[in-house]
Amino acid sequence: MAGGRTTRDDKAITRAVERWFVAAARALPWRTAGRRDPYHALVSEAMLQQTQVSRVVERFGAFIERFPTIESLASAHEDEVLALWSGLGYYRRARNLHAAAKAVMEEHGGVMPRTAEGLRRLPGVGRYTAGAIASIVHGERTPIVDGNVARVLLRLENRTGRAGDPAERSTQNWVWERAGRLVEACESPSLLNEGLMELGATVCTPRSPLCGGCPLARLCGAKKAGTQERIPAAKAASRTRAVYCASVVVERGGKVLVEQRIAATAGARATGGMWGGLWQAPTLERADHPPTAAEVAAFIGASAGRVELMESFVHKTTHRTVHFDVWTASLGRSRPRRGQWMTRGEVAGLGLASPQRRILLGTRREGPRLF
Repeated sequence: MAGGRTTRDDKAITRAVERWFVAAARALPWRTAGRRDPYHALVSEAMLQQTQVSRVVERFGAFIERFPTIESLASAHEDEVLALWSGLGYYRRARNLHAAAKAVMEEHGGVMPRTAEGLRRLPGVGRYTAGAIASIVHGERTPIVDGNVARVLLRLENRTGRAGDPAERSTQNWVWERAGRLVEACESPSLLNEGLMELGATVCTPRSPLCGGCPLARLCGAKKAGTQERIPAAKAASRTRAVYCASVVVERGGKVLVEQRIAATAGARATGGMWGGLWQAPTLERADHPPTAAEVAAFIGASAGRVELMESFVHKTTHRTVHFDVWTASLGRSRPRRGQWMTRGEVAGLGLASPQRRILLGTRREGPRLF
């Protein structure tokens, strides 16, 4: 726990945030009245990492309906978990969640640890997620820091310039220490921690913060100095890498050809590149230019005259700009060089990244170009 004595200002900050959250908290499906469910908290925190709340609201209910308990999640096949995760992206989170559920069943008798220290031993559960579950569900006095909390605290203290860059180790250390002092001063760690996250998400937003409706306005150093828009310090623009993918749709007898990417390992560095372990139409990737018709034909086992380019589109991720060309191929009675046959109904139940869901289940085919 962070050291340092709490101050009168710390108590004023925490009381203001707690009162505001009680009155202003959004109605979200994992925020149930009364006692919070630790399993629901684990699922929601996994989903919310790097994903908009609105998208999680759309998917949370279906996930919990299919996996209502941590036991049901632990016993599920990974493909089914990934299928329910489709549309949320960052599929490594789904594998880590699945692995954490298994660990709870195998190592904790089906009961999730109550402390941040115990939760951090679960696969894929880091300092923030462990602190969020322990404080919000069980009331442990432990801090949490995500991007929203960091922004609120940096503005509150008017930390501008390089010292206000959340990526700096010194800034990260300061924010965690400051959050620790506040959680020691608060009446309810649950209300404070969730309130700070909510405040950053809905009021103290990255751009055009709604300072007029902020419970901390009179205590905020950035508001007094007029520096809200400059805090946190702007990030350097990240460079994205181009990837060129040729996905080949092959149909025969009411079935379509699919393959599974190399699986990533939960809790470890991904080994399958983008979308490791997910299913796709057979896909040829290049880093330098789009695969040619001849390359596509050789890849799938067709003659060059029996492949058609049907559609092209771009899919952007955090670090990559992926250029997709969607081809169809006619193999006659020849055996494909890769993949397996499935009905589209079976494919719909697989873990598919959103570009592959579009390609296999909803491709818009406009004006084929023949080669």
